[in-house]
Amino acid sequence: MAKAPAGRPPLDGNAVRTQRTRERILSVSLALFNERGEGHVTTGMIADELNISPGNLYYHFRNKDQIVERLFDRFEERISIEPPPPSGGAGAIEDLWLYLHLMFEAIWDYRFLYRNLEDIVGRNRRLREHFNRIVEAKLAAVEGLCAGLARAGLLEATPAEVRALAVNVLVVATYWLNFQAVRAGREAGDARDPGTGAFQVMSLVAPYLAGEARRHFERLGREYV
Repeated sequence: MAKAPAGRPPLDGNAVRTQRTRERILSVSLALFNERGEGHVTTGMIADELNISPGNLYYHFRNKDQIVERLFDRFEERISIEPPPPSGGAGAIEDLWLYLHLMFEAIWDYRFLYRNLEDIVGRNRRLREHFNRIVEAKLAAVEGLCAGLARAGLLEATPAEVRALAVNVLVVATYWLNFQAVRAGREAGDARDPGTGAFQVMSLVAPYLAGEARRHFERLGREYV
């Protein structure tokens, strides 16, 4: 058993090695799923990539679905970012832009989930429920940000239009990678840039923006795209 600093309990070497192996499995699985698509990756391929036996892999995860679930948990934690506190003027546009940018970064880092979303959530009720929870939270967040813009006089839309706008934002964010993959191949360059996805979503908001907010959006577009 490894020695620990004075005043701390001794480290369990086996537990540390087990945790490191689990982390390696998850890291390699994520890379393979993103590169080849989750449906095209087997546990045998993951074990080969790690240079471990299938039995060693099964000691840590009983099957591939367990790996997918653990990666989904990490994705859910990553994307559960709260929108920034409301701010006025051009800062409100920056807040929405940053929030969308962070969302697209998380989606890109766990893109295998979105590229095979219907199949993954279709065969796993727990993941379907969690994904719907994510969608509802994002709908509320985007709706709240847009409503804040409307209250500040920076966005001209009725509550019903704000709700529809929030839904459209989530639709585009959910299927943006698939659209890009169909157009330019799985590793489409534009899809790698979260700013491009964020700009595309912001373009849905742009027709409702008024005055300085609209001009600020146009400046952001010139900077990021």
